[in-house]
Amino acid sequence: MSRAQSDFDASLPRVVIVGAGFGGLKAARALHDAPVRVTIIDRGNAHVFQPLLYQVATADLSPADISAPIRGIVRHQKNAEVLMAEVTSIDTTARVVLADDKLNGRSQRIPYDYLILATGAGLSYFGHDDWVKDAPGLKDLTDATSIRRRVLTGFEAAEMEPEPERRAAQMTFVLVGGGPTGVELAGAIADLSHRALARDFRHIDPTEARIILVEAGPRLLSAFPESLATAATRELERLGVEVRTGQAVERVTDDGVVVAGEHIAAHTVVWAAGVTASPAGRWLG
Repeated sequence: MSRAQSDFDASLPRVVIVGAGFGGLKAARALHDAPVRVTIIDRGNAHVFQPLLYQVATADLSPADISAPIRGIVRHQKNAEVLMAEVTSIDTTARVVLADDKLNGRSQRIPYDYLILATGAGLSYFGHDDWVKDAPGLKDLTDATSIRRRVLTGFEAAEMEPEPERRAAQMTFVLVGGGPTGVELAGAIADLSHRALARDFRHIDPTEARIILVEAGPRLLSAFPESLATAATRELERLGVEVRTGQAVERVTDDGVVVAGEHIAAHTVVWAAGVTASPAGRWLG
């Protein structure tokens, strides 16, 4: 038996943690000295610092700057192991977690004595899940790199577009949702167009990009004090962002959005309007 195997005492109670985000890793590390076996299950092999995803989406940071291998984080925790698999359901009667091991093409049954669900939240399109394709959200590194590609190729397409209306649409970016993600992205895209890309093109002026932040509620950052929301709105407008509050998105299309009856042609639409709990609650009934 190897040292790694001998350190993982099979006689101890097993704690299974589903999700290696902030909550899951905090729970795992809190059990560092506990007489238990800790099994962390995540569908990816890296922990991502989600608050900085918007900087990856706007090319300020690379994915490696905000992610780290889960195994590396718990490397020195001898009572912990990591499984890269996607949990599909939980059998609470048998006390077993069912997961798909997509790397080897089989399902796994992981027994537990104690279960911690730390699966976070997903995006809510308020019943319009068909909008996902044209208005992606920002929840992981794949989303961030996809949005970055959309943003940058918008400018590239505009550089080669001779028709003024189409060129304007390719340089129009709509952020749906005035919470922290929408506010951060709007400001970062404005900064990208006014500073980083301002002198990089010959046939377009990136500073003429149109950045629109749409919020259905009466103000931005509804979870924050009104004074902060007012300051954020003022700063965004100083950067050239069009802030539209009290206006809901009525439709998302492959060429833009409809807001308060007005169709806005846009190359890039990003959804930051709402979240919903992961399916974990349904697994437990």
